[in-house]
Amino acid sequence: MQAAAEKSPAPGRQREKLWRSTLVLSAMTMLSRISGMVRDMIYLDLYGANAMMDAFLVAFRIPNFLRRLFAEGAFAQAFVPVLSEYKVQRGDKEVKRLVNKLASALTLVLGGLAILAMAGAPWVIDVFAPGYHAYPQRHELASSMLKLTFPYLPLISLTAFSGAILNSYGRFWVAGFTPVLLNLCMIATAWWLSPLLAVPIKALAWGVLIAGVVQLLFQIPFLAQINMLPRWQLDWKDEGVRRVLRLMVPALFGVSVSQINLLLDTVLATFLPAGSVSWLYTAERLTELPLGLIGIAVGTVILPSLSNRHAEADHHAFAGTLDWAMTVVVMVGVPASLAMQVLAEPMLATLFMHGHFSALAVEQSAAALRALSGGILAFMLIKVLAPGYYSRQDTRTPVRIGIIAMVANMVFNLMLVWHFKHVGLAMASTLAAFVNAGLLYRGLHQRKVYRLGGHWRRLLLQFGFANVGMVVFLEWLLPNSAFWLGHGWHYKLLILMALIMAGALIYFLLLAVVGVRVGHLRFKH
Repeated sequence: MQAAAEKSPAPGRQREKLWRSTLVLSAMTMLSRISGMVRDMIYLDLYGANAMMDAFLVAFRIPNFLRRLFAEGAFAQAFVPVLSEYKVQRGDKEVKRLVNKLASALTLVLGGLAILAMAGAPWVIDVFAPGYHAYPQRHELASSMLKLTFPYLPLISLTAFSGAILNSYGRFWVAGFTPVLLNLCMIATAWWLSPLLAVPIKALAWGVLIAGVVQLLFQIPFLAQINMLPRWQLDWKDEGVRRVLRLMVPALFGVSVSQINLLLDTVLATFLPAGSVSWLYTAERLTELPLGLIGIAVGTVILPSLSNRHAEADHHAFAGTLDWAMTVVVMVGVPASLAMQVLAEPMLATLFMHGHFSALAVEQSAAALRALSGGILAFMLIKVLAPGYYSRQDTRTPVRIGIIAMVANMVFNLMLVWHFKHVGLAMASTLAAFVNAGLLYRGLHQRKVYRLGGHWRRLLLQFGFANVGMVVFLEWLLPNSAFWLGHGWHYKLLILMALIMAGALIYFLLLAVVGVRVGHLRFKH
């Protein structure tokens, strides 16, 4: 047994390690988000926000939604705690056997699912985009592109599986960098393959397929370096495989509820005017920037640590890790949300208003962005609170909470969509995310796993002061709408970057005035 050898380091060292890992993963995520933003700018410049782009986004959203369940949701949350337990208590030889058997099972199940989905693509589109039934050409285009995009699911799920292994061995940068390859592949196909095709937008679907292959191949050498490259060893009766699958099935509804809600928004948006799916997508992409940089990065980094602390029965360190994660996401999530409220139209006009992306698209997307960015903090909290359950191998509680949040989202959707259209869908997602995050925290509080300490009263006052000051400062500096709709994008980008940097500077200066330092994020006992 390796428990003694791998006993957790001193609290200061452990938390310093988590902070460094988060910064590394955030840097990789920043690179991924920047390349993704360039990708979206090229999309919307070449194709615009129209019915054809809507059809591609539907065809990509279906496997991408399932990818998020595996890459950022159910599979990672079920697999990492079991993997950590094997590492601490059984050793590398048993870990390798578990990796072999799980890789074989995933390949068989997801490969079969991809074949079935490709064969039944028109019926899959009927389920996920029922509004397209009234538009035969749009339905046929989405179906044909889904046949190209769905193989991405098994490819990227195996990539996520590999990334979870690498993260458990401290190689966070590899999995963090991998999404950049998706963006590069899709940019390349948009530029060079589109002119060669009778239906140019199908180049994007080919880009998805090519990216799936490239991302998986990229991680193979790094798995080989740690002697964890899987071999075929199918065994459904293996105790570790059964535990992971047993934990994974309910976890599908846990941490990924926000993604399920966004998918349901897409379903309803297919009944709305053409362009609605694209406007929602554009807003979602911008909100994903802070979510990926901090929320997902912190959640990814703390899961192996929480799993190890649970395996070692170190309850104090477990709660301390969650408190650190909460502090980071509140410190960053609230100003990110408020800044996007203020800068919604400037950001969209600067990044996307060229080529086929019109002023109307800016206006409609900005309205959705303001509604959706209100939930940034809640989305981040879900990412860091859910590991508090999964690391303890409790998947039932997040399932119950997830179902409640999903039902709440649908109720909010039906209440808001008819009057507010696509903006109502974004508002519903925000409200449901707060329901989800609130219930996750309440569950941890009731179980005495994690409770907000008395120091949070002071922290919230300090953060509140800095956020109010930042918003007032940005509103004072912000040019009017005519500026953002009338100038060239190079000049607008310069002004936008200056505003963002000035807002961040004021925020952290005000935090310093009230006694908060970034160095305070290091763990202390």
